[in-house]
Amino acid sequence: MGNLILYFFWLSSLPLLVYGVARVFYSIWWKPKWLEWQIKQQGVAGNCYKLLVGDMKELIKLISEAWSKPIHLNHKIVQRVDPFTLKNVQKYGNISLCWNGTSPRMIIKDPELMKEVLSNKEGHFQKPPLNALILILARGLTSLEGEKWAKHRRILNPAFHLEKLKVMIPEFLTSSSNMIEQWKKMVGDEGSSELDIWPEFQKLTADAISRVAFGSNYEQGKRIFQLQKELLQLTIEAMQTVYIPGYRFVPMKKNRRRKELDREITTMLRNIIQGKENAMKTGESRVDDLLGILLQCNNQNILQDNSSSTTITGMTIEEVIEECKVFYIAGQETTSSLLTWAMIVLAMHLDWQEKARQEVLQICQKIEPNFEAITHLKTVTMILYEVLRLYPPVIAEYQHTNQKTNLGEIYLPAGVDITLPTLLIHHDPELWGDDADEFKPERFSQGIAKASKGQGQSAFFPFGWGPRTCIGQNFAMLEAKVALAMILQNFSFQLSPSYSHAPYTVTTLQPQHGAQIILHKL
Repeated sequence: MGNLILYFFWLSSLPLLVYGVARVFYSIWWKPKWLEWQIKQQGVAGNCYKLLVGDMKELIKLISEAWSKPIHLNHKIVQRVDPFTLKNVQKYGNISLCWNGTSPRMIIKDPELMKEVLSNKEGHFQKPPLNALILILARGLTSLEGEKWAKHRRILNPAFHLEKLKVMIPEFLTSSSNMIEQWKKMVGDEGSSELDIWPEFQKLTADAISRVAFGSNYEQGKRIFQLQKELLQLTIEAMQTVYIPGYRFVPMKKNRRRKELDREITTMLRNIIQGKENAMKTGESRVDDLLGILLQCNNQNILQDNSSSTTITGMTIEEVIEECKVFYIAGQETTSSLLTWAMIVLAMHLDWQEKARQEVLQICQKIEPNFEAITHLKTVTMILYEVLRLYPPVIAEYQHTNQKTNLGEIYLPAGVDITLPTLLIHHDPELWGDDADEFKPERFSQGIAKASKGQGQSAFFPFGWGPRTCIGQNFAMLEAKVALAMILQNFSFQLSPSYSHAPYTVTTLQPQHGAQIILHKL
């Protein structure tokens, strides 16, 4: 009797077992091979699919080798920073196929096709599905799609207009001035001192964003940033370990800490936002910081929606909280990266450092720069653009086909990841000339549109392109110009003998072993 029951149990379970095996076989073999055939039969070259791992082993191997030692003091950084993408392009061409585990990934190293992907007129491209660990950091504009993204962008845009940002320059000046004073104390009577500027610029940009975003609550803002930085480190650490389904829900020490940090950050932001809203209603607070402008724009949007028949509403407080989280991650990391590489590059090219200093002293003299003065810093602007070209904070854009579509003459099925390698495009001799790996700010003397070799603005992508161009690019450039101008007014600087040239990527392009500079007080 017992054997008969077991037999019928096995027989009834057989369809489920067969279905489960079939689903696994489809996911890890049939689907990847079917997508590979559809892509390659069009003449696209690339790596063949390897069961489960794809190209991950080779990618890790190449990165580990490249990052194991520094490079010579020059700007030929592509081989070190992104060796896997470079190898694929060199082997298979500007349009090639590789594998992110079981997902096919197309590398598109073509400015015009990159422009087509980022313009996304028909909505066939979107951000790749995000790891749940990433979403705990922020669920704001950078991760949204479709109508929700359009609504958030519409509400946020006015807060980042240049006219609104002008009133925030005093806060940039305060943050930069405080940093300069600390550096002067460090230099002391000796007149020179060695300093790792990478953590210094991280502190500067954190302070500046806290002041600009939260006004009088900037000390609370700085505390939120410290917590978010810890959360970011724990998240990156978790993502670098082998993925085990459901492991992030196990109440281990680091998993619990991530949840605690997320709750604390969210609670603090909620309190600041609600306090700001109440103060604005009673007239106790001016609308002169980023949060105030954002809340004002959101309230105006709600009023407009209520006066029409549309069902679109403003952002909820939860959505405002997530956008505030994005301010920190996107704004702090990218601007600190830009300033760090700008100083390293100017320490390598003392002639351009002196040209920039003479321009700043001529226009600003020894007075703190105002908005009008900043708009006349042509040499400084050219230098920052060239640094963004050679050392873009974000080295690539990533997209995903959410439905079948055409890209140029190529048919792409749904479910294909797209890599748009900004770093490779910025260093391409065909687009920038034989001196593509050289620091030549004069290439931007006539603006961005005429900087590259016959390709115009489409070959310069430090802030993305099209409707999803980074909303904070004016913010970043203003902050960088203010800080760099004030540094040039007060110090000359050179690379320390202890500096190792080792750019690599974590969330942004960073100096792997620090950025040691010797400061000389003027």
